[in-house]
Amino acid sequence: MTGLVVSGVSASYGATEVLHGVDLTVESGSTAAILGASGCGKTTLLRVVAGFHSADAGAVRIGDRTVAAPGFAMPPEKRGIGYLSQEGSLFPHLTVAGNIAFGLPRSSRRERARTSELLELVGLPLALADRRPEQLSGGQQQRVALARALARRPELVLLDEPFGSLDAGLRTSTRRAVADALSAAGATVLLVTHDQDEALSFADQVAIMREGRFVQVGPPKQVYSAPVDRATAGVLGELVLVSGEGRGDHAVTALGTLPVVGAGATGAVDVGLRPEQLVLGPASEGTVAAVVDAVDYFGHDALVRLVLTQGPDAPGATGATGATVLSRVVGDDAPTPGDVVGVRVRGPVQVFAHPNGAAPTS
Repeated sequence: MTGLVVSGVSASYGATEVLHGVDLTVESGSTAAILGASGCGKTTLLRVVAGFHSADAGAVRIGDRTVAAPGFAMPPEKRGIGYLSQEGSLFPHLTVAGNIAFGLPRSSRRERARTSELLELVGLPLALADRRPEQLSGGQQQRVALARALARRPELVLLDEPFGSLDAGLRTSTRRAVADALSAAGATVLLVTHDQDEALSFADQVAIMREGRFVQVGPPKQVYSAPVDRATAGVLGELVLVSGEGRGDHAVTALGTLPVVGAGATGAVDVGLRPEQLVLGPASEGTVAAVVDAVDYFGHDALVRLVLTQGPDAPGATGATGATVLSRVVGDDAPTPGDVVGVRVRGPVQVFAHPNGAAPTS
């Protein structure tokens, strides 16, 4: 059963069309993340689904109910939706229990059983029930806001950049707690974010939006490892581009002869790799020699900038000496600037034909 179906939705602000015939299907009980740059239309789509903004064309169905169609728009409060924003928007004058109960029917607001159940669901102790929002951490406030959003057992939960206001330490733990709570509740979830780590780790399906259209929709691993174009690849994280010559199922580059995803292009191409595909070790036969130019250390991992050097230890390599690439390594394994290392590529790479015959990038 499908939890959410968006069909051919277009929407505008005045004379400016923001969404252009958008289609999206989210299976019941699953999570979809809409990922894209600011201004691409992702929040507008969320507002159309919620009923806060009217579509110019197309339809929205939640479960077995059509909530928006040409000439018809169900009021937001009747759509069976829970909504969680970046700010959480808790009422400062109410306690935690009062905030959660606010999402319940008036006849049930004085009952503590459902409030206790929801606090347990979002991983908060019952002892917090009588505290006010300012007495909670940012992560706790977001969990309370989620409990309020789940109070009426909505069919669909909309998350609008819900972790953006949290610091790095809280973001990961809160994201995991929210994901667990939503899974336990069996809700269908639509997340809007510009954070690729959030989208890839949180969702069952990632939809990449650009200029009011979805350019790729699929499982996180698929869209990350096989993006449809270089712009999409860049949205999903660090991308290493080296020039090369496409030869069908492989490409010849300064990093050697590499297998490619899919059929691949022929002739002059850009070859795209993720930094973690570049494996470092001693310079030896079968590797490409490189000098470590700089290291950005993050603790758990490090991003290493390398300048390739061409020589007898780089069999099959082609291209100009001096090309710069990035490698991601475990933090404890980070080399030192000035070190000479050997580079090999793990796994197949993505090949992008040069647009309009443009020159190679490196």
